[in-house]
Amino acid sequence: ALAPRCGWVLPGLEQRLAVPAVVSPATARPYAAAAKTAKKDAKRTRQEKVKDKPPPRRRLLMTKPVDDVYLTWLYRRPSYELEQAVGMLKKFQELDFTYPKQLVYLDVFLDMALQKKKKVDPFSSSVALPHRFTDEVNKVLVFTENEQEAEIAREHGAAIVGGVELIKWILEDEIQADFYVAVPAIIPKLIPLRNKLKRKYPSTRRNSLGSDIPKMLQFFRECHEYTVEDENIIKTRIARLDMPTEHIIANLKTIIHDICTFKPSNYDPIVRRLVIRSATSEGLLLNLDGILPQVQKVEEKEEKNAVDEDQQKPVQESVST
Repeated sequence: ALAPRCGWVLPGLEQRLAVPAVVSPATARPYAAAAKTAKKDAKRTRQEKVKDKPPPRRRLLMTKPVDDVYLTWLYRRPSYELEQAVGMLKKFQELDFTYPKQLVYLDVFLDMALQKKKKVDPFSSSVALPHRFTDEVNKVLVFTENEQEAEIAREHGAAIVGGVELIKWILEDEIQADFYVAVPAIIPKLIPLRNKLKRKYPSTRRNSLGSDIPKMLQFFRECHEYTVEDENIIKTRIARLDMPTEHIIANLKTIIHDICTFKPSNYDPIVRRLVIRSATSEGLLLNLDGILPQVQKVEEKEEKNAVDEDQQKPVQESVST
């Protein structure tokens, strides 16, 4: 390296200095390529081992704990009969000294699937419970232009009564109600409200369109409304904890039977799971046996009876001949 500075020129050095040397990474680091290849092979070997390794076996959950204190994640969530679950909620209230008239709630998990990719659309419904648990009265608006019908509506507890003059106030959110009912004569004039009211628009299917104003008002002023949330869950209150057990059960079954009408009976039941709880207690998973309506079994029996009758007809005809 000192030769050029001192003026010494060695044979062949001029040619080496004239042409810049190009050193490849492989030449400079002879073991780099081999190390990289070995690293790739090792990584590939590890991936193959992972693939060949059987998946970890999940521990089977045990059915019932034998001790009072246990790890919940080791056991299956227990399910209870409806009457037993209501009794447990009442017992929790006594042990915890909580409010005795607290509300009882029901969480309904739904199976909305139909054939192929179709499914049941989220819905809302109103049902008359056999045992009322609140003194609250719904605010009902009645559409009618007949003065006599308007007077009947006021006498039976209608919050608001009027005709087409109410349309403007409803569109501007100046007037709101829990439910809207109408007589058939005025329904063609209410079309501007269809998009505004949506599911609450008066219709015969929802029993909110008809001529019997007292009957409609009695139902909608006292009815219980529930709605599907998050596409497949219904969370609704059903009773008070201080009510008799049979009253709580009757209210629950009334709501469940109404929910089951939104899916054809020839499909899997729409109710997949039920959880009952009070305002201060944990949720208790319910056993569905005896709660869901037995529509399918009844239809199967009718079909079986029809087949038996068809099989008996030729025998009767041969006997008569």
